Amino acid sequence: MIFIDGVGIGKKDYQYNPFFKYGFKTFEQLFDDTPAIDKQRLSKNGCYVFPIDANLSVDGLPQSGTGQVSIFCGMNAPKFIGKHFGPFPYSTTIPVIESLNIFKSYIEADKRVCFANAYPQVFFDYMNSGKTRLNVTALSAKSAGLRLNDVNDVIDGNALTAEITNERWNKNLNYKLNVISPESAAGRLINIALKNDFTLYEFFLTDHLGHGRIADEFDQIYHNLDNFLFTLLTKINNSDLSLIICSDHGNFEDLSVKTHTNNPALGISAGKHADKFALEIIDLTDIKSTILKHCL
Repeated sequence: MIFIDGVGIGKKDYQYNPFFKYGFKTFEQLFDDTPAIDKQRLSKNGCYVFPIDANLSVDGLPQSGTGQVSIFCGMNAPKFIGKHFGPFPYSTTIPVIESLNIFKSYIEADKRVCFANAYPQVFFDYMNSGKTRLNVTALSAKSAGLRLNDVNDVIDGNALTAEITNERWNKNLNYKLNVISPESAAGRLINIALKNDFTLYEFFLTDHLGHGRIADEFDQIYHNLDNFLFTLLTKINNSDLSLIICSDHGNFEDLSVKTHTNNPALGISAGKHADKFALEIIDLTDIKSTILKHCL
């Protein structure tokens, strides 16, 4: 499972939708088309693009905190608290995360689980200082008893940095890691997935770009993600692995605004059960149950 923060299916807009403005070979070469509001579903050679409702019958713009709880816990978090909320989980959803997250469901079934992201030392220093505010994915992994990966796991090839290639860790955090290509990173993630029953990787820089941050790194981040996803989809589609790529809300697909959008969140599936994912996942709350139904 690849969770990509803040990517929706937007208008066919060559000015403000980067997938049309710059091109995205993951769509163009694998599907011969790019998803848009007027063409939300694509399929070719066992790969599928499909919309995921992120509004969940609650007014306002979808947010990461409630959206991610809905994804990883399979419940309507914005309806539960009466509003969309983020970027961190709302206080009353924390017990829900601790008891219902998908990592815990797999572990309780005696399955092997991996959260493939690694965290830099500054993150562990933050936790060791007594501060406890974590995003939904980190809190899910921690509450399920998973050890969070560190730099040594990256060096050993058992984890990935959140920006895929290690470059930003070197540039911003003064690490001296070997820079890897997006294609190599995809291969590494597949190798990790082959050792586990459920593997999650999270990519959040799309949401940062959608909010107008780190604009000077746009081209590199955009093309790294494209090459990473293209490689994953190409390789997994010919294997016994199941792949679902999903997001929590729209944002990146409309750079005319720096807020989230009400557009459908992006869903992509490939590999085993890909057709079932595309048909059965209608909104964010369906993702966990559909994965467990077909892959547990």
